[in-house]
Amino acid sequence: MKTDLLSTSSKNSFEETLTKKPSWIKVKLPKGKNYLKLKSLVDQYKLNTICKSGSCPNLGECWGNGVATFLILGDICTRSCKFCGVKTGKPKQINWEESEKVARSIKLMKIKHVIITSVDRDDLKDMGSFLWVETIQSIRRICPSITMETLIPDFQGTTPLLDLILQSHPEIISHNIETVRRLTNEIRIQAKYERSIEVLHYLKKKGQKLTKSSIMLGIGENEEEVIETMEDLKKINVDIITLGQYLQPSPKHTPVKDFIKPSQFQKYKSIGMKMGFRHVESAPFVRSSYHADRHIL
Repeated sequence: MKTDLLSTSSKNSFEETLTKKPSWIKVKLPKGKNYLKLKSLVDQYKLNTICKSGSCPNLGECWGNGVATFLILGDICTRSCKFCGVKTGKPKQINWEESEKVARSIKLMKIKHVIITSVDRDDLKDMGSFLWVETIQSIRRICPSITMETLIPDFQGTTPLLDLILQSHPEIISHNIETVRRLTNEIRIQAKYERSIEVLHYLKKKGQKLTKSSIMLGIGENEEEVIETMEDLKKINVDIITLGQYLQPSPKHTPVKDFIKPSQFQKYKSIGMKMGFRHVESAPFVRSSYHADRHIL
């Protein structure tokens, strides 16, 4: 009985949050020929995209512009981060045909810029890095003119695995810090703030031209902590940062503590540009892949 009461309370709280969204949190319905074409192909070939798995509010805009983010290594993550809408549990065995399928689908879709990301696979000795390399190489072979961003997990900070990604030469390698230092243990569970910083620092030290990270806002951080996180990323020469509003995927996830005003996002953008970041995307609906095709310019 107690569990039922808690479940009902959680659901009511979630529904209240949905109804209390401010006027600037309004998602446009996806539409357009390019969007419909990409959606049809994703459904037809049963592809996993973070655009759909993560309920991205920019899905229509990005797909309409010929930009998509593919999710590899299945759709079940071994971690259970409290902000993420991707399924968690025991993943299935790796499908080694996935890399070829993704690459051929990208060609069919006529995508001009692709972002590849993955679930965490802490259950595997190589943490999925070999399939990462297979996918990148397949895309390069089948779609030689495409530009690419790889949004990677932390691979538990294992540098030989990071080297495999580096040796595949994506235009951008990104790894998301997600939140401020104080909230990392609460929100990201198995991740570590310092480890994410170390991963991004290592990529840059090893010669990666463009690196990128992303911060979610509205989960209890304050302005000073956000600026401190931006400073931490700038110190290790991260080139591109994105800041966006956290939106609770379900009643089981961390609730939204605050809806950040567009003016505050603009303030963070101004601060980031003054710090010297190459690109700063900062607005309520910004996600790590938002305007990704512009970040290689």
